[in-house]
Amino acid sequence: MTRINSNLQPKMLILYASYGEGHLQVARAIKSAMEARGNHRTVMVDLMAESHPWLNEVTRRFYMKSYTHMPSLYGWMYDFTKPMKHDSLFGGLLHSFGRDKIKRILAAEQPDVVVHTFPSFALPGLKKRTNLHPPSYAVVTDFDLHRRWVHPSIERYYVATEDLKAELVQLGIPGGSVTVSGIPLKAGFRAAAPSPELYDRFGLRAARPVVLIMAGAEGVMPDLDRICEGLLQDSRVQIALVCGRNASLKESMEKRYGSRPEHRSRLRVYGYVEHIHELMALSSCLVTKPGGVTLSEAIAAGLPLFTYRPVPGQEKQNALYLASKGAASVAYEPEELTGQILQLLAEPELLEAGRACVRQLQAAGSAADRLVLDVLSNYRIMVKASNIELDKELVRAY
Repeated sequence: MTRINSNLQPKMLILYASYGEGHLQVARAIKSAMEARGNHRTVMVDLMAESHPWLNEVTRRFYMKSYTHMPSLYGWMYDFTKPMKHDSLFGGLLHSFGRDKIKRILAAEQPDVVVHTFPSFALPGLKKRTNLHPPSYAVVTDFDLHRRWVHPSIERYYVATEDLKAELVQLGIPGGSVTVSGIPLKAGFRAAAPSPELYDRFGLRAARPVVLIMAGAEGVMPDLDRICEGLLQDSRVQIALVCGRNASLKESMEKRYGSRPEHRSRLRVYGYVEHIHELMALSSCLVTKPGGVTLSEAIAAGLPLFTYRPVPGQEKQNALYLASKGAASVAYEPEELTGQILQLLAEPELLEAGRACVRQLQAAGSAADRLVLDVLSNYRIMVKASNIELDKELVRAY
């Protein structure tokens, strides 16, 4: 046993997956928070992509296709596997992918801490069979708990809400091993504020309420034309439509509304917006797909939320959870959605009530900072305990 130098910064390995944007965004937020504290020893690995590239591509494409074209199938699979235990036949199979690769990564990188932003626990599954002992932490990236996140070899969980903590405790996880951190976001969501410069940059007018519509990273929200048409019937409203990486959607929406003078000045179309917190700062409310990270961004920005036709699975559960807290509305038809939005904007007391519900879900400070500070504190405790144990062994040796 070697004495651990407590002055050294821990090396962190973050394991994520490329099924959607959220897991990667959370990994990047944690890495940035570590770097802000002078720690540049964080390594990010897409474990499935590196260990099984062909299988990763096939399953990722299936995920995207089923998610967008066969949502009922995706929802059925999510609900069917939700109670799945880590040691069940299927659960064990899912957690087995990447075991050989993780052994090689650990040998090469020798991390002090491993953080998972996706519930693929090849490393925890190895711990009882090998001498691999870096502590494993899990960051739950939704407001709904799938049983796949639960594994006896995870030392600590970071979750968005007290309700999620209570669920984990009910499943046998000690309360002291669960931290309500919020979902880590990149820096900036609390710092942004409306300004004339921001309005000019995005081509928006300060005198009109802004309805921000985020169609998702791949721009797949349905019925966008009907939603925009319904909102534009109210001459007071302006729309900021973010099409993500869907260039064809951006082009078609610009062509549809750019030739109509009565609408052109009230509908702005964007592609992928890197600094989305700046656009959120100008907005009165947000229409979005209910992914965990996007919802957390909106909560940090204090925006009342509207979700449209949430896909069965974690996104529908996210939407229903926030709706139960009064922070979000769920709609399934364009007219229902536009009616909800226009009613909110027309009644100042209703708008303020929505904002108040969102504020109730805001955590103090940055989730990424809170998580990183907790990891560093646990690391110092681990170092101290290891060195005390080494001193005892040396005493016994003499």
